[in-house]
Amino acid sequence: MRSIRPLFAARRGRSARRRISPVPAAAGLALALALTATACGSGGDTEASDQASASVSAGDDGKIQIPDDIRRKLKDHGIDIDKWKNGAWKKWDKDDWLREADEYINPIIKGLWDPERMRKAEDPDRGVDDNDLSGDQGVTDPTPAPVQAQAVPAGYHDNAPTAGKVFFDAPEGTMVCSATVVEDPAHPGKSNLVWTAGHCVHAGKAGGWYRNIAFVPSYNNSAKSETELTDAGREEVAPYGVWWGDWAQTSDQWIEQGGATGGAGAAYDFAVIHVTPEQGSGGKSLEETVGSALPVNFAAPAVSKVDSIRATGYPAAAPYDGQKLYQCQDKPGRLSIVRTDPTMYRIGCTMTGGSSGGGWVETGTDGKPVLVSNTSIGPVSAGWLAGPRLGDVAKGLYQSVSKKFADQ
Repeated sequence: MRSIRPLFAARRGRSARRRISPVPAAAGLALALALTATACGSGGDTEASDQASASVSAGDDGKIQIPDDIRRKLKDHGIDIDKWKNGAWKKWDKDDWLREADEYINPIIKGLWDPERMRKAEDPDRGVDDNDLSGDQGVTDPTPAPVQAQAVPAGYHDNAPTAGKVFFDAPEGTMVCSATVVEDPAHPGKSNLVWTAGHCVHAGKAGGWYRNIAFVPSYNNSAKSETELTDAGREEVAPYGVWWGDWAQTSDQWIEQGGATGGAGAAYDFAVIHVTPEQGSGGKSLEETVGSALPVNFAAPAVSKVDSIRATGYPAAAPYDGQKLYQCQDKPGRLSIVRTDPTMYRIGCTMTGGSSGGGWVETGTDGKPVLVSNTSIGPVSAGWLAGPRLGDVAKGLYQSVSKKFADQ
């Protein structure tokens, strides 16, 4: 979650234990590496996305091969893919930080996301000052009263089967967000699509795509404490596996406007990740593995017509530690940061950073749950959350990712 304050202020109040800092690579980095291509694209660049996806192909062993032309293009940015998989990904040079869909390759590194590395991942806390939410920028309702986040009972797979955590590496270190398994119209009942926030995959206008993006459904399914997780095995932390993103897209607006401070781009702060299992899944899709996926409503009703929204996530900033799943339920209000951007949903909720990207669900016209937003921003005081309303831009992005993998 991008909190409503400057980044330096956000860090000043946090304990040393939760402070973002580079995290040493796990011992698993030295293990044999399974290589695939993770390509990321913006919502409106269909041509570039098609070119990127066409540039990689599956080999006889089922792994995606990186052709020579892509290797040469990466080397033009100072990246040698063979060195990358052996640790060069940890070097963040601003001039070489990849931004475009047809330039981004992210090899799967088997074993990189081990229990300790996942447990120590931080939230990508980003902020603007509350004063940036001036009342003349659009329709904004009164600030909602804080709603205390409620812990989801142990057995997350039974109580919130579509929820999970997204892990990734950024220049600041190892990061974490929340995410939701969503349906894939091209593969009914067999989706490999995950919905999260744009700032969980891309840094916005001043940066590029994050690295080593992976999704862990039902993270810490047994709701163990951070102390109990210290010696936990991978099967306890990630009972349904680690799923690496082999494609991700966010909106052009987030790439062009989003930043480390401020609310710019927040109305378009969403992303879709297509995932593939690190260890293999016996031929099962993500949806088949977890047993569920949510539909997405791109014609979300006006605030006045929504009785209640439930937000789900793994808050990581104090007083939470990022290891347990929480939910907030509230009637939404409106939040407008930029007059010309779509008005966002806002609810009272005490969840903090780390809940970013987590799904916002309402009851659809058929009486079943449907995704209508995701956590994007919240204030320093952690009293409310805001998320984008999903419209045509989000729908186009979602359909683009689905179409890309329709024949696979």
